[in-house]
Amino acid sequence: MPSYTAPLRDMRFVMFELLDAMTELKTLPAHADLDIDTIDAVLEEGARFASQVAFPLNGIGDVEGCTFHGDGVVTTPKGFKEAYAQFVEAGWPSLSCSPDFGGQGLPVLLNNRLYEMLNSANQAWLMYAGLSHSAYECLMTFGTDEQKRVYLTKLVSGQWTGTMCLTEAHCGTDLGLLKTRADDNGDGSYALTGTKIFISAGEHDVSENILHLVLGRLPGAPAGVKGISLFLVPKFLPDANGDVGARNTIRAGSIEHKMGIHGNATCVMNLDAAKGWLIGEPNKGLAAMFVMMNSARLGVGMQSLGIAETAYQNALAYARDRLQGRSATGAKQPEKPADSIMVHPDVRRMLLTCKAYTEGGRAITTWAAQLTDRHLYHPDAKVRAEADELIAFVTPIIKAFITDNAFETNNLALQVFGGHGYIREWGVEQYVRDARINMIYEGTNGIQALDLLGRKVLHDQGARLRLFGGIVKAFVEEQADKPEMREFVGPLVALGEEVSKLSTELAMKAMTDADEIGAASVPYLRVVGHLVYAWLWARMARVALDKLDSGDDFYKAKLATARFYYAKLLPETAFQLQAARAGAKSLMELDAALF
Repeated sequence: MPSYTAPLRDMRFVMFELLDAMTELKTLPAHADLDIDTIDAVLEEGARFASQVAFPLNGIGDVEGCTFHGDGVVTTPKGFKEAYAQFVEAGWPSLSCSPDFGGQGLPVLLNNRLYEMLNSANQAWLMYAGLSHSAYECLMTFGTDEQKRVYLTKLVSGQWTGTMCLTEAHCGTDLGLLKTRADDNGDGSYALTGTKIFISAGEHDVSENILHLVLGRLPGAPAGVKGISLFLVPKFLPDANGDVGARNTIRAGSIEHKMGIHGNATCVMNLDAAKGWLIGEPNKGLAAMFVMMNSARLGVGMQSLGIAETAYQNALAYARDRLQGRSATGAKQPEKPADSIMVHPDVRRMLLTCKAYTEGGRAITTWAAQLTDRHLYHPDAKVRAEADELIAFVTPIIKAFITDNAFETNNLALQVFGGHGYIREWGVEQYVRDARINMIYEGTNGIQALDLLGRKVLHDQGARLRLFGGIVKAFVEEQADKPEMREFVGPLVALGEEVSKLSTELAMKAMTDADEIGAASVPYLRVVGHLVYAWLWARMARVALDKLDSGDDFYKAKLATARFYYAKLLPETAFQLQAARAGAKSLMELDAALF
């Protein structure tokens, strides 16, 4: 049977030692009075909820799945509804939300770690609450005062949940093709008609109401993305008191039968003149939706990080107990009939890959959360703006690099189990299936790579890349004369120079052939992802080196993992740099009919 223990020691290391979160929070007026004991208490209780309430339902949700009863009625697996009620009762949905709407006003940094633990415990279950937070961010930014008054308090409390309804059967990423129609009712509301597919948590029984954020077109709207508007379409229309009223005409037509995340209802949603209200300006819906989408992209990275942590923990426990063969250098457990498979170099390679990618993912997502708090609450407008630019830069990396790495981690964890990993009893095969969707939804990883190279680097002539590069440069200059850091600083500097050169080369190539961007974007993201991880692992190594004499073996393990990352994983960049420079010709010269 699988198990999960929240990695609180590593979370505290990243927050308090690597990122010096307490010093940072003191500079933010909204969090200046927050103390470390409060943060620790939240982490401890979140860990308890994740391991004792959410995690035991993970296997149940996978086996039972959700049930469609017809007429738009969907029920979740046994225990999901009750666990969600406990989640709401404990106040978890409101953790980092605004006190103006009933939130606790705690840092995103802390909410981020809670969501990692809950994703480790049960991604499918958390998805009922996770999208609600993205809907909250969208309404906070673009909602009218009336919409905030009616909807936000219940969304913040978790009493109501939210979804995002974008995809239609004929269009996924190309939202300019969507056909959902929104006709003016003449009373400030609109009648929306159309069908959306792949809607996570589109219908369920865990909350009393569901708020759907729906993309549609007004009559006479411009073609393409310039004619998209965003609407709020509740499952139940609020009554005069703001409570659940009449049933709206948006209903689930069916649920998808999926490879994984069976415990979450992925629905086809039919809108039959469903009543909704415009969010933001007419024909400007994509900008509003991207507030929610970007939040969701960061959330997907957290989903994969969470699952990877659990897969790694279980593979490590199995490897320590599984006896098979003897060490090539002599028996390490001579009192037993065989050594544990931990003695075999390739098993260690698999486990260290899992460990390095998981701990690197924790570092980057925590840094992104710290940047978010800085963007939201720092008193200096320039600091806020720079934080926002860095968030934009790392968002496609978090979504794509973490989900790719985590899928590799889950596969390696299964491989450590050998044949036992392929059967349901040990649980790890579920992690492989559940994690696979994360590379696809909220924009496939290929789309994320195009976003990074095309929009986040080339579109602003590399301004965001240079902003991050300045951070790396400052660290390198600080560590350059320290012999113990040469093994990290040297490769970091070399990779930074290669990224800069590659970016310039691709910008020049794209001027004569736009396909060069698409041809290079995926390897480019892998290279830049490694640049960010290499910077973070070098920083973690620095902290570990400073604490080696403390007597705490945690720092020995951290330093050894940093060395493994630099020796065995970072060299991937050599191949990816060559692939990025190989150009579009070999991809595009073959006629489509000849494939």
